[in-house]
Amino acid sequence: MKDLKELLRPNIAALSPYTSARDEYKGKEARVFLDANENPYNQPLNRYPDPEQHELKLELQKIKGVAPESIFFGNGSDECIDLMFRVFCRPGIDNAVAIEPTYGMYGVTAAINDVEYRRVLLDDNFQPNADKLLAAIDSNTKLVFFCSPNNPSGNDIDHSVIDRVLESFDGIVVIDEAYIDFTSLPSYTKKLDRYPGLVVLQTFSKAWGMAGIRLGLAFANPAIIAVMNQVRYPYNVNVLTQRKALEEVRQSERVAKWVCEIIKERGRIMPIVAQLPCCQRVYKSDANFFLARFDDARAMYDHLSENGIIVRNRSKITLCGNTLRITVGTRQENDELIECMQKFK
Repeated sequence: MKDLKELLRPNIAALSPYTSARDEYKGKEARVFLDANENPYNQPLNRYPDPEQHELKLELQKIKGVAPESIFFGNGSDECIDLMFRVFCRPGIDNAVAIEPTYGMYGVTAAINDVEYRRVLLDDNFQPNADKLLAAIDSNTKLVFFCSPNNPSGNDIDHSVIDRVLESFDGIVVIDEAYIDFTSLPSYTKKLDRYPGLVVLQTFSKAWGMAGIRLGLAFANPAIIAVMNQVRYPYNVNVLTQRKALEEVRQSERVAKWVCEIIKERGRIMPIVAQLPCCQRVYKSDANFFLARFDDARAMYDHLSENGIIVRNRSKITLCGNTLRITVGTRQENDELIECMQKFK
């Protein structure tokens, strides 16, 4: 990786970050708080949250094996994605490269930040070509995005391709592992020490079953995490979110059971959908959803929605014509889905 100062936007490198009241006294014992203009009543919600989520990071370290100084918590993974652009990309000058199709917020966030977004098409099996990715990179490329397992296709991205980009590109490589718990492949958090420009994103929204609390994670070398902490808004993760996440992390054995059941159900219903006369193909999935191509995806979508079952029509996405993205639900929900699909004419 280039020197971090070369990759940062000049204004970010020169930034004097806002210091919160809670930052100033950390490391000291305190019992009377008269520093942050808080209302002394309605405890504990009257107090600002820990801006660096120390307790939660220490607990998560036990599960992820990543040191607290290499962990960043965001208001959903989308905040982490946005910070990548705000920290590294000069508007109107720099660019980002990503596989296509993939999670739509990379492109949306690039547009919001006035950053050129270069899409490199996957093949018919939704796998990237390393040569094409590297050919899209130039001297103004600051970010390369991978989503693995990928959304909307559901498959793991070939790690040999990702590794080649990591070895060849001297900027920041972001690997979004929102669905990592549903695959047998290892997380790239195991390679943080090897690649200083690697940023790995994960989330509490999928396997952890906490989409409603909006908590995303970024893992990276401490220097990158430090800059993200300087740029993020103060107290970006609220008290209720921190407390609920801490509670769930301390009983993480439940997550393994949920994941096992979802994978089992995924393996049960995908072959059934594939056998439907109107289904052309069900694509390999390493996530908690799968992508299926139909003769007429819109007609199937309408049929399901009219019967109270909502899936995602991805037909307008590049390479995804006539496809539906179907999330794996409970056994009862999946049975309702299959029964309804089998009645489609």
